[in-house]
Amino acid sequence: MTMPLNGRFLPSYLAAMLLVIGCAGRIFGQAKPPVAPTYKVLAIAETGGIHKPFVDAAKIWLAHEATVDGFTIDYIEDTQKIDAAYLSQYKVFLQLNYPPYNWTPTAMSAFHDAIENGTIGWVGFHHATLLGEFDGTQMWPWFSEFMGEIRFTKYIPTFADGVVTVEAPNHPVMRNIPGSFTIKQEEWYTWSRSPRPNVRVLASVDENTYKPSSDIKMGDHPVIWTNEHVKARNVYLFMGHHPELLEDKAFTTLFHNSIVWAAGK
Repeated sequence: MTMPLNGRFLPSYLAAMLLVIGCAGRIFGQAKPPVAPTYKVLAIAETGGIHKPFVDAAKIWLAHEATVDGFTIDYIEDTQKIDAAYLSQYKVFLQLNYPPYNWTPTAMSAFHDAIENGTIGWVGFHHATLLGEFDGTQMWPWFSEFMGEIRFTKYIPTFADGVVTVEAPNHPVMRNIPGSFTIKQEEWYTWSRSPRPNVRVLASVDENTYKPSSDIKMGDHPVIWTNEHVKARNVYLFMGHHPELLEDKAFTTLFHNSIVWAAGK
């Protein structure tokens, strides 16, 4: 959710950033020639609050990933620039912890059309399913439908480890992902219903594996899915709260796979 970046989180944030930077330095030091860019990625990213550390770490990781997978990336902090012409420049839209509210009407229309018509790929993280009435805005009905007709209800404010089980091992997003893997210290959202009837679930979290245990559960709990009722290649990854995720091999593999697949590569 939205908590201040206070002293309780700062040490772990700085440690995680140093680790990500260190890993990137070792990778760059291997002197592999960069791949010439063949497509453009647009990322809309939160710039403040508790999600800033994850976004900052993701930007470091993406800078390297762009040289490996052959793309360039532009960042925006709000939807003011978004219209049909602007989106037409890009192959992939990354919703990097940016919520589905406070969008301009023009941006909403352009994004809706691009997803429905398949003119852009989409990868959304974490906050992208904060669906409801927030900051004086109404819920975006189409985006709720896009995400499986769900509405945000609760989250685990004290965080918990959880085991994620892959349900669609043959999907390109799940390439080289183990059958199950642990995501540490996540704030697992619950929604008004499981999106499963309306989307293709790629992975779910086993709520019985939460450590520490929590009463905040929803039963069937997908955390990675794609909506095959629209033409765009799209995938939602629930994870995305802490910067330490960028040190996790399963998560970074998912991130890589999602971009490449959404781009149609």
